[in-house]
Formats: sequence, structure tokens, C-alpha cells
Amino acid sequence: MKIAFIGLGAMGRAMATNLVRNGHDVSAWTRSARTLAGVTTLEIPDKAFEGDVVLTILSDDTAVRSVIVDPDLLSRAKSGVIHVMMSTISVAFSRELTALHNQAGVAFVASPVLGRPDVAADGALQILTGGDPTHLASLVPVFEVLSKRIWPMGDKPWGAHAAKIACNMMITMAIEAMAEAVVLTEANGVAREVFFDLILNTLFGSRSYQVYSKNITNRVYEPGFRAALGLKDLRLATEAGAATGRELPMLAAIFGQMGEAIDAGHGEKDWSIVAAQTLGEADKNS
Repeated sequence: MKIAFIGLGAMGRAMATNLVRNGHDVSAWTRSARTLAGVTTLEIPDKAFEGDVVLTILSDDTAVRSVIVDPDLLSRAKSGVIHVMMSTISVAFSRELTALHNQAGVAFVASPVLGRPDVAADGALQILTGGDPTHLASLVPVFEVLSKRIWPMGDKPWGAHAAKIACNMMITMAIEAMAEAVVLTEANGVAREVFFDLILNTLFGSRSYQVYSKNITNRVYEPGFRAALGLKDLRLATEAGAATGRELPMLAAIFGQMGEAIDAGHGEKDWSIVAAQTLGEADKNS
């Protein structure tokens, strides 16, 4: 299959490498002019829409808009190409992109992922999908190379983006929950590694708790997933929540706490730095 990437950061490089290893014809355009062995470099992003599948992995709404929407790449897309939005973007923008693709007659699906670059390198991502079932079915050979499991979130692309935003929101809540638990337990003589041994083997054994409890125990908060991007995702969750007309008090609290960590100069740290903010240890990680 002829697959093109728009964006080739750490996640994109891992995914592109796996697709090349599995015999796909892979090309990429990236704003930083990055190159990757086995991947054909595209001089302009328009060329990405001349193949079978385009995988877009850009940082946010603004980047996607500037690269794809403003230059009107969709009007020059090859007939039959499927555009797969793997970026974590806002629900509102996902709805807008769906309408724009429909107008242009270009197939559009969402497939944001759960997993960090090391997981992507292992081909073990969790892929959340949203869109026309026929288009998604044709993408299974691509997704199976990249993922441990594919999770259908319905036939609307914005449903998958809402689910991804909700997942990231819950991860930050888990990090904050662990930090606040350490405040209580350490104040009463329980070492954090002892407490985490308890919760990981009883109540909370998920990957998020496993990964971020280690950061909190070791007081090391290196990326990972940058706190600045975590704040962006919490902002997207806040916007999506506001659109429902309901209050989300836990989201409001963690959004404020993450913002404080970034205001303190920790935007390039792993997003689990929010735990150090709560524990009063953030200054030690400057």
C-alpha cells in the first residue's frame, strides 16, 4: 500500500519504520525536513495526497489548519485517497474537518492513538477509530502493523477524538491522584514505593499507574509526553466539556494544576511533573 505521512515526529518515525518493515511504500512530508531510512521524502505536503492513504500526525489544530486546510490540499487530493487524522485535535475541529472532506469528496477517518514512542516502536499502540466502516475496514492492514488492538468508537470521526481527549484527561487525573495519595501516606511514615507496591498489586494496575508511579517514586520527570502538550489536551477537554453544558470539576482542577507547573517553567518536562507540583518538589526538577 502507498502510505504517506504528514508529520514525522517521534511517534511518526516509529510508525513509518514499522510500515516500511512490513513492505509498504512509505513517504513523508515534515515541516522540519526530517528524513528517515526507507521513507521517501516529499518536498511539498500536496504529494502526500497522491497515494492510497495519508496519515497526519501534527501537534495541534493550528498546525493541521496551516498545513492542510489553509492551502486547500483537499481540492488537489487524488480520487480514492483516505485521509487518516492521527493527531489529537479538538472535537470542534474534527467536526469541521469532516465537513470539509465531505465537501471535497475525500474520505476522512480519525485514528488517534494511546501509547508513547516506545510502544509505537513495538507496534503495540491502541488505535481509536472513527469514521465510515468501509474506509476503516480498508485500513486494517495498516492499523494491524501499528497496533496491539483497534478500538472502534463509532462512525463519526469526532467521536474518536473525543475519546482520545477523555483518555488523556483521565491519565492526568491518575497522576494527580497518585501525587495526592503520596501527600497523605508519606506524611504518616509510608514510603512512596511501598504505597505504590500496594496500589499496583491491588486497586490500580494499569499501564498509566505503572509508568507514572515510577516517575513519582524516582522523582524523575523527563519526556515522555511533554507537559505543554498535556496542557493542550486538557484545554481541548475543557472546550469539549463546555460544549456539553455540564461542569467537570476534576478536569478544572487538573487543568489549573498543570498550568501552574508550566508557568513554573516545566513545560518541556514529562506531563507527570504535575505530581511534583502537588508534592512541592517541582523546583528540584528545574
